[in-house]
Amino acid sequence: MQKIYKIFKKVYKKRNPLSKKYDFGLLLIIGGSKFYSGSPAFSAMSAFRAGIDMVHILAPKRASDICASFSPNIASLPLEGDFLNQNHLPLLFSMTQNAQKVAPGKVAVVIGGGVGREKETQRAILDYLSQISLPVVIDADAIYAVCQKKEILAQKNFLITPHAFEFFALTGKKVYNLSLKEKIAIVKKEAEKLKTTILLKGDKDIISDGERVEINKTGNAFLTVGGTGDTLAGIAGTLLARGLCPFEAGLLSAYINGLAGEIASKKLGESLTATDLIEAIPLALKKIKKL
Repeated sequence: MQKIYKIFKKVYKKRNPLSKKYDFGLLLIIGGSKFYSGSPAFSAMSAFRAGIDMVHILAPKRASDICASFSPNIASLPLEGDFLNQNHLPLLFSMTQNAQKVAPGKVAVVIGGGVGREKETQRAILDYLSQISLPVVIDADAIYAVCQKKEILAQKNFLITPHAFEFFALTGKKVYNLSLKEKIAIVKKEAEKLKTTILLKGDKDIISDGERVEINKTGNAFLTVGGTGDTLAGIAGTLLARGLCPFEAGLLSAYINGLAGEIASKKLGESLTATDLIEAIPLALKKIKKL
């Protein structure tokens, strides 16, 4: 608990009355497709609840329009077509550069939620990740993209957030029925091998940068509902934008996401949805502040 509180205090300090927009981060969210349209919105809404100043969503048109309809807080730029492809790269790089100009040192990226696994999409993700140096949360379908070129992960400020099957796709290691001790050893070894930070999601989340390992025990079985991985990614992206390293961002985001899920599920149980978890994030932050 003290470790969580210590990391928490790094991010959630008393605000200077003279603070201005972007002092507390700008998050770029790249994701969504014709079918999986809500994923970027979940990440954006959770990022706002976690304390980001601004979110820019870059998504194919249908997904972008749906995301914009979720909330007037969300700024969403539509990309032509049904899926992310290499034709979108100039715009992605332009938006990334503009973000760095308006919020220098305060920008992070979340990529992969709902983006799909079309070959053109995977190539675009690889090209984008290969050419940027920002902190990035690599989630969902983007994990399958980096499986094709793992060397792009080495020694960048990347946080990869796989569940067990995505972890298998990335590493070739099955962790489904292993003991916690065995899982910890594997995650640490693979993070060291890939020279990156991994947050393996599960009943107990395991976070490792290849040297350090931490376990998160918040959360419960109600978080199996769709969208809770997207909320985790949004929280993690906020923490990266606000200055935490991938390891600390992974640990604290897992704790916040799981705690918010616990709070929401006490009231809603089987009826819990990702939007309910999002609304419980402020309560989770207040609870951590009192640790």
